[in-house]
Amino acid sequence: MGQTKLPEFFQYDDFFIDEKVGLLKFANAYKVFNQDGQQIGNIRQEVPLFHKFLRLFLSKAIFPFTLNIADANEQVVASIHRGWTFWMSKIEIRDMNGVPVGGIKQKFKFMKPLFHILDANNEVLAEIKGDWKAWNFKIVDKNDRELGAITKKWAGAFKEVFTTADKYRVTIAQECPEDLNKMAIVAGAITIDMVLKESK
Repeated sequence: MGQTKLPEFFQYDDFFIDEKVGLLKFANAYKVFNQDGQQIGNIRQEVPLFHKFLRLFLSKAIFPFTLNIADANEQVVASIHRGWTFWMSKIEIRDMNGVPVGGIKQKFKFMKPLFHILDANNEVLAEIKGDWKAWNFKIVDKNDRELGAITKKWAGAFKEVFTTADKYRVTIAQECPEDLNKMAIVAGAITIDMVLKESK
């Protein structure tokens, strides 16, 4: 695919994801911080008004959804889209120009959700697997080489903050590619809590 200049947001290797809590919330929203405690962006779910109404009567697991990842300047740097679904989710990851760069495919595994992160050609870039109950899992490539992790452990500015699964850390290893594949891996990993919530 070649080396591609990533937006600054994706050039970090440590992301702290913190859910925004609100009353009567129909859409998920999260703040994203770096390892120094600086807010570097937001993740927001876009929900059309008529979907909010329909969600009062139908399971949200079947609804399409859009998650926008924005940087500190409120510029959308990537987005995640899922259409209507009635079984396993197939989710598309797009760059800031709306061009598909990858996807997320939910796989069935007894009692343990398993997700494949795909590249633009639908080839598997990585898997997210591990202990979801303890919120401790790895991002590995097809050779089982670790590309990152998603945990509730934080050694920096937010060491005492972790209290619920709605606050978590995504770390990216040096072995992770630095092109658009990294965008797909990071976007898939940092939105995984919202993907799980919308799949239930």
